[in-house]
Amino acid sequence: MAIELKPFSWQRMIEAVQAVRDRALRATAALEKAGIPYAVAGGNAVAAWVARVDRAAVRNTQDVDILVRRSDLPAIATALEGVGFVHASVMGVECFLDGPQGSPRDAIHLLFANEKVRDSYPLPTADVTEQVAADDYKIVTLEALVRMKLNSYRDKDRTHLRDLVTLGLIDASWLPRLVPEHAARLQQLIDDPDG
Repeated sequence: MAIELKPFSWQRMIEAVQAVRDRALRATAALEKAGIPYAVAGGNAVAAWVARVDRAAVRNTQDVDILVRRSDLPAIATALEGVGFVHASVMGVECFLDGPQGSPRDAIHLLFANEKVRDSYPLPTADVTEQVAADDYKIVTLEALVRMKLNSYRDKDRTHLRDLVTLGLIDASWLPRLVPEHAARLQQLIDDPDG
């Protein structure tokens, strides 16, 4: 299958970042209005923490991960569908597409608080109470974010963790408060920050 290459465009790159921001703000505003506890997690949470140190180190991500309680799913669906999102379950992930033609790639992805995403993970996700307020929405605390990234430990998670290490947001002083598997993973990243 041939792909269609469009012209190079700063505008399209800017619009892609703006679309993620707008999607996150629309979703979190709907959750706030409905009184549903949540915290932005994943790559957007990493970007928010990184930007506090060095905005030039921020990496963009296309989807928006939001930590919520599973028991709130009916209320979440009502709130998000009320602002144009469409509920879907894609490969076992509850998500909200940005409209009927939306893609799972740039959807709102739900992470359920205090649950393991995969049985093999050492720990469950954080609780929605592990959050801090940003200008526009609530974000998981740095400690919760680091635990969740060390849990999943995919290539992109290791990249995010390296960013946090390189900027001094996390370091060897974190090792004693981590479970052994997480501590070993963080030590690897500290020992080899360039991967």
